[in-house]
Amino acid sequence: MSKLKEVPIWEKYTLSIEEAAVYFRIGEGKLRQLIEDDKRAKYLLWNGNRVQIKRELFERFVAMHP
Repeated sequence: MSKLKEVPIWEKYTLSIEEAAVYFRIGEGKLRQLIEDDKRAKYLLWNGNRVQIKRELFERFVAMHP
């Protein structure tokens, strides 16, 4: 039986809103507002109605919008 290895947050391709809030030190409310403002942003990945944040693309977005 194999155990899944936990991937460190800084190596993940996508992050949940909760993980992104911790990683980027941005409140979950602010992240949800950014998502609501542009549901088609390139840094978002939708799986049905669940959203994931593409870490590297969101890092670039944050760097461009201080």
